[in-house]
Amino acid sequence: MPKVQLVDVAHARSGDKGDTANVGVAVYDPRDWELVRGALTPERVREHFGPLVKGEVERFELPNLHALNFLLHGALGGGGTVSLMTDAQGKVLSTALLRMELEVPAEVAERVRGRGRVPPGFDPGVAVDG
Repeated sequence: MPKVQLVDVAHARSGDKGDTANVGVAVYDPRDWELVRGALTPERVREHFGPLVKGEVERFELPNLHALNFLLHGALGGGGTVSLMTDAQGKVLSTALLRMELEVPAEVAERVRGRGRVPPGFDPGVAVDG
């Protein structure tokens, strides 16, 4: 099965509360909801972040929004006020998660590949006045 990055099928946002990072993931197209829902298990997210996450990974489903919310416990070195980590508030964790690769059916890969990195309607051959 072909692989695409999560960024091709979803967007994400992250933040923090103390030593817990929060990463919300929402699919661009409802047709991809079940695929992402099945692929983004707490175990897979934990594996993706490796030793960065010291505690439990909790997942909450928001099916009406075609979204998932993850709480990564123990991921911020104690939190923004005490940690020496570069990103002690978890702001870039959403970008890190969007780099995860997913196995998808060929027709999905063809439909979504590159979607998350290229603005709709962008034509690299057209000069932009600056």
